[in-house]
Amino acid sequence: MHIYGGHGMVWGSLRDGKIPFPKSTSAMIEPIGPGTSKYNDYDDLIASEAERWIARAAAEQQPGDKPWVLFIGFVAPHFPLTVPQEFLDLYPPETMPKPRLHPDDGNPRHPWLEVMHRMVPVDDTLDDKRRKLATACYYGLCSWVDRQVGRVVDALAHSGLTETTRVAYTSDHGDNIGARGVWGKSNHYDDAAGVPLILAGPDIPEGKVVETPVSLVDLAPTILDAVGEDPYAWSANLPGRSLFELAAAPYDSDRTVFSEYHAFGSPSAGFMLRDGRYKYNYYVGYPPELFDLRADPGEAHNLADDTAHRETLARFESKLRGMIDPEAIDIRAKADQAALIARYGGPEKAIYVGAPGATPAPV
Repeated sequence: MHIYGGHGMVWGSLRDGKIPFPKSTSAMIEPIGPGTSKYNDYDDLIASEAERWIARAAAEQQPGDKPWVLFIGFVAPHFPLTVPQEFLDLYPPETMPKPRLHPDDGNPRHPWLEVMHRMVPVDDTLDDKRRKLATACYYGLCSWVDRQVGRVVDALAHSGLTETTRVAYTSDHGDNIGARGVWGKSNHYDDAAGVPLILAGPDIPEGKVVETPVSLVDLAPTILDAVGEDPYAWSANLPGRSLFELAAAPYDSDRTVFSEYHAFGSPSAGFMLRDGRYKYNYYVGYPPELFDLRADPGEAHNLADDTAHRETLARFESKLRGMIDPEAIDIRAKADQAALIARYGGPEKAIYVGAPGATPAPV
């Protein structure tokens, strides 16, 4: 994927909620329904290129050659919610569940999230029938990308590389799929921030589920480890650890992963810390959230005001402030974004700079 126009989505730095989004808000996920999008074509092309690359690597590999690394990036599941009919047929829209924790069902959004929603109120443009269709299309796109991944795995098998190749399957983010009346990503609930992670290959425990919290930061040392390099030679001061080490190690409930959000629509910085049991969301200028993920994996019950969890809340805030100064980072991010907007002629002009929804596929 290329950077649209050479400058990316400058409008993503608009955050105060005062500038109306210039297009219909539902355009972010449209068109919804059966069909083929350019993203589908792109994914098909990438799978084909990967099949050819793997076959060539196997044919050219000689004893003593250095190990190779191949990165394969698919778009799906991603907006637009357009999916080939055969995959939509797997998920009849009328059987789809209603979105969880929807405000129409008496579940008010956290005030930080409410401000973001009002910036681009996508869900307000959908009725229950369209929500079910959108959900079915998202699930269909998940199956669509599963097929492309299967093509890559089959290519390894056909080339005789399965036994000597480690595979890591993951993603950059999830999707709210209507939960809390929100679509897309851009928050720290597991619907959006949680990602899949599957490892397979030599010296990886088969069928083992690892509960130790990990994040995408761990991929860099993992890749170095996979090719026989010191995974920490260049990253001694970074928090990542090789996933191969973590897969073989005992469960570490205290290991904490970190996330932050400063982009489009957010009124202030949002930070997340998560360990083996709890998740803590800190919003500059807004009330925090604390969830017990063992008892409440859907993050429906905020425990931040529960006196029984006062010490846990304080422990997480202390840990966050030991890592960063959230208020100072919020100020710095907004100042940098304001300067970017000014370089493009101010908010009224900057909102039109960049692809209006998602980056166009280069096909």
